[in-house]
Amino acid sequence: MQSSHALDRAEITFDDDHAVANAGLLLTATLAARLGLEALVDDMVDLGDRPGAGRPGRKVMTLVQSMVAGGDCIDDAEVLRAGATGGVLPHRVMAPSTLGTFLRSFTFGHVRQLDRVAEAALTRAWAAGAGPGDAPTTVDLDSTVCEVHGYHKGGAAYGHTRALGLHPLLATRASTGEVLHVRQRKGSANTARGAVRFMSEVVARMRRAGATGALTLRADSGFWSERLIGTCKRLSVAFSITVRQIPQVKEAIAAIPEQDWTPIDYPEGGAAQVAETTYKGDRLIVRRTRLVGPQAELWPDWRHHAFLTDRRGEIADLDADHRRHAVIELAIRDLKEGAGMNHCPSGRFFANAAWVVLAALAHNLVRWTSSLALGIEGPVVAKTVRRRYIAVGGRLTRSARRLRLRLPKSWPWAAGFLRALARLRALPLPP
Repeated sequence: MQSSHALDRAEITFDDDHAVANAGLLLTATLAARLGLEALVDDMVDLGDRPGAGRPGRKVMTLVQSMVAGGDCIDDAEVLRAGATGGVLPHRVMAPSTLGTFLRSFTFGHVRQLDRVAEAALTRAWAAGAGPGDAPTTVDLDSTVCEVHGYHKGGAAYGHTRALGLHPLLATRASTGEVLHVRQRKGSANTARGAVRFMSEVVARMRRAGATGALTLRADSGFWSERLIGTCKRLSVAFSITVRQIPQVKEAIAAIPEQDWTPIDYPEGGAAQVAETTYKGDRLIVRRTRLVGPQAELWPDWRHHAFLTDRRGEIADLDADHRRHAVIELAIRDLKEGAGMNHCPSGRFFANAAWVVLAALAHNLVRWTSSLALGIEGPVVAKTVRRRYIAVGGRLTRSARRLRLRLPKSWPWAAGFLRALARLRALPLPP
C-alpha cells in the first residue's frame, strides 16, 4: 500500500507532449470521418464574409467533439488542445476564441443551414445501419427549458416554469433516444408554438433519411391541438396525445358506463382502471387512478388521465405505450448533462440556436457510435459511454513511421473498445 507521504513528495509537471486526454474520442472521430461530417459542414454552411466564416467544418467538429467529451461551454474546447489530444481527431482543433466568434456570426438562415447538416448526418448514419428501415417508429415530441442567468441572453424570458431561460422544441426517436430535430425558441414561447410546422419537418426529414415504416407521434397535453392532429392525419402519422381536462373532456369521461372500466396493474397501495370513449371522432382512452387503504383518506377520489389516439389495439396496451412517452426525459437529461445543452454560452439568440443543433449532433454521435460499434440496442446513458470508452487517458507515440495510441493496461472495457474501433473502421469512407 502506498503511503500518503509518498504521494505528498511526488512532483507534478504538465509537460507531456504525447499525453492524450479523452483518448476514446478516437471512436466518435472515426465515425464522424466515415460520415464525412466536416466536409458536410464546409459544403452546407456558408457565413459569407462574416467574422469566423472560414473553414466552418473544423469549427463545428471541434465544438461537437468537445461536447462528446462532456464540455458544456465554449472554453471546454481547450481540453482538445491539451498534449496530443488533437492527434486522435481528423480535423484541426480550433481555439475557443475563434469558436465564439464563429457562433456569434450565425443568423436565422445559417442555423437552418446547420439543420440541413444534421439531417444529412442522420441520413448517412441511418444508411450505415443505425436507421429503422421499414420498421415502425415512434416519435416523441416535447420541449424543455434551458435556464440562463443574467440579463444579457438574447431571447431569454420567463415561461411556464417561472425560470429565466430559453425554451427549445425537440423530437426524439423513442427506441434509441436520437434527436431527430431540435429548434431553439424564446423563453416566453408557448409549449406548442411552432409545433405543427416542426412536426411536418420531422416527418419529411425521417422519410428522406430512409424511414419507410409506419410513424407514430406521442406528445403530452401541451401539444394537444386540432391543427397538430390534422397534420398527423394528413401525413399518415398515427398519434397519441394527452388531452387537457377541459369541460367537454370531463363530460365525455363522466359518460363512460361504470361496467366499462377494466382494472390494470398498479403499484401496491393504489388502483388503476382503463376505459375508452370517443371525442370528436377519435378514440379517447382514459386511465383513472386512486389510492387504497389508509392513504385513501388523502385522495379518495379517482384521478383521470386521458389521451386521444387513432391507433388500433387493446386499450391497456395503448395506455402502457403512451406512458412510455416519458423516455424522452432521458434523452433531454443526456442532452443537458452530457451534450452541453444545460448551458447557453452566448448572449446572442442565434448563436445559442446553433449551439443546441450542435449539442443534438454530439448527442446523436454518441448514440450512433453505441449502436453501430458497441452493439448497444435501445437508449443509452451518455455518461456510461463516456466513462467507459471516451474518458480514457492515453499516450500518442510514433515509432518506425507508425502512430500508436497507448492506453492503460487492464482497462476493463478494452475488448469492447477494440471491437468498436474495428467495426467503425470497416464502414466505407464517404465519396
